[in-house]
Amino acid sequence: MGEKSYRLSANVCALPAADADKLISAGDGDSALLYIYLLRRGEAPDAELAAALGMDERRISAAAERLRGMGLLSAAAAPRVPPAQELPEYTSEEVVRRSDEDPAFRGVLAEAERLLGHTLSGADTRTLFGIYDYLGLPVDVIMELMHHCADEARLKYGPGRVPRMRDIEREAYVWANREIMTFEQAEEYIRSRARLHDAVEGVKRALGIGGRPLAPSERKYIESWLDLGYGPEALALAYDRTVTNIGQLKWSYMNKIVLSWHDKGLHSPEEIEKGDAPRRTASKPKTSRSASSGAGDLERMKKIYDKVRRG
Repeated sequence: MGEKSYRLSANVCALPAADADKLISAGDGDSALLYIYLLRRGEAPDAELAAALGMDERRISAAAERLRGMGLLSAAAAPRVPPAQELPEYTSEEVVRRSDEDPAFRGVLAEAERLLGHTLSGADTRTLFGIYDYLGLPVDVIMELMHHCADEARLKYGPGRVPRMRDIEREAYVWANREIMTFEQAEEYIRSRARLHDAVEGVKRALGIGGRPLAPSERKYIESWLDLGYGPEALALAYDRTVTNIGQLKWSYMNKIVLSWHDKGLHSPEEIEKGDAPRRTASKPKTSRSASSGAGDLERMKKIYDKVRRG
């Protein structure tokens, strides 16, 4: 009998390779099933998950905690947004016709060429049209989206760098899933991302990480800890505990420390120091004479000296 092979059917739900590797390495079916369901659905309450996956609340909670440990799930149980790979396949003729009829969309194309510094390809034009037509983002929101992606590219890669259209498409899916449909919502989201960036930089400084950008997995860990309510000072304690125990920064080990504090309800440095102080070897207190005792000894020595001198 020949070797069997297996192939998935159509309607692909894309999964990042790095995430797939983590799930395979973990070898945990509950976590993988929960991840796939959230990837497909976007977000779901416990009752829906229990009915769909055949798990009780305890198993769902345990699987979610393991996903957080892998950096694949935020504290708010909001899943990562799936990659943007399902835009409709528009024809070039359809896009040209619609852009001729819609001056607002032509403005999007012109601004995209200005930001990216080159003439858009047919594929680029179709992607932007999909964001406009399929995802339904308004023109002013798309403009803000493109400027945000351009700012992120400069921040991440340096001056003069521009985003790829793939980056713009992926971020558009994030905005669509978050229902960012007005200019005001877009501005507030960008401000929140700026606050998150500042918080991440604060954690980097607390951990002594400088002179290099964070790896994606490192950023996931830090953002998940921030989501749990930990600031730089508390995370510096987790870092110290990690280095003290194993002699180096190991993100997975530090993550276990942070999650253990979270389970105990310890978040501030004061709570951590009080509720989970490192064990110290007890030592006997040194006995010391009181000031009055020392003064008495000195007086006795003086009397003895005077007695000896008088003979």
